[in-house]
Amino acid sequence: MNDAHYHMLINHFPIIGLFFGIGILIFGILKKNPLILNIAYVFFIICMITGQLSMMTGDKAEHFVENLSGFSDNLMEEHEELAEGFMKIMYLLGLASILGLFTAFKKHAKAFMFSYIVLIVAVVAILFAKPVGTSGGEIRHTEIREGNTSVDTNVKTENNDHDE
Repeated sequence: MNDAHYHMLINHFPIIGLFFGIGILIFGILKKNPLILNIAYVFFIICMITGQLSMMTGDKAEHFVENLSGFSDNLMEEHEELAEGFMKIMYLLGLASILGLFTAFKKHAKAFMFSYIVLIVAVVAILFAKPVGTSGGEIRHTEIREGNTSVDTNVKTENNDHDE
């Protein structure tokens, strides 16, 4: 496996993991269960770590795709900038989750408050995640690029022979 494989393997977890983490966090908030909240915090910390790994492998993966046909420097640059912004939010989410874990272990009076802070940051992270994932996909998947109007005119229909 090369760095492009590693990037494609790991880059989905920070985005998809956010959805699972938010679901777990909301469930923990509704149940007022510190254990479930802690699981969500750990999930978000793992999302932050895999996001950083994705950034590291992404830089190296770029070298594999830049010589392929259909490669766009503009798309790559856009994806990198979006990923950097996303990671800033992910670092904030990871830090908030670490603080949430810390206050929970210390049984601090404000421990439950951190679950709401983490939830807000996680929702903001999802808003940043979608364009990062889409822009990354557009680098090699020309069919999902905005403005792509190419239509396959060789598509066969089921009923080509009509009895007229």
